[in-house]
Amino acid sequence: MRSDTERLKDIYEAIAKIEKYSVRGKQNFLDDELVQTWVLFNLQTIGEAVRWNSKEGKR
Repeated sequence: MRSDTERLKDIYEAIAKIEKYSVRGKQNFLDDELVQTWVLFNLQTIGEAVRWNSKEGKR
C-alpha cells in the first residue's frame, strides 16, 4: 500500500505535467487530441491519489 506522501508526490508530478502543456494555451488544448488525453490522464491520476489518501492525510 502506498503512503500519503507517495500519493502527494504523484499529485505534484501530475500537476507539473498538466502545467507543461497548459502553458501552450486553450486553443492548443482544443486542437490537439493528444494534449487533451494527456491532461485528462493526469487529472485522473490526481483523482485516484486523492481518493486513496488516508483519513489522517485529509485533515
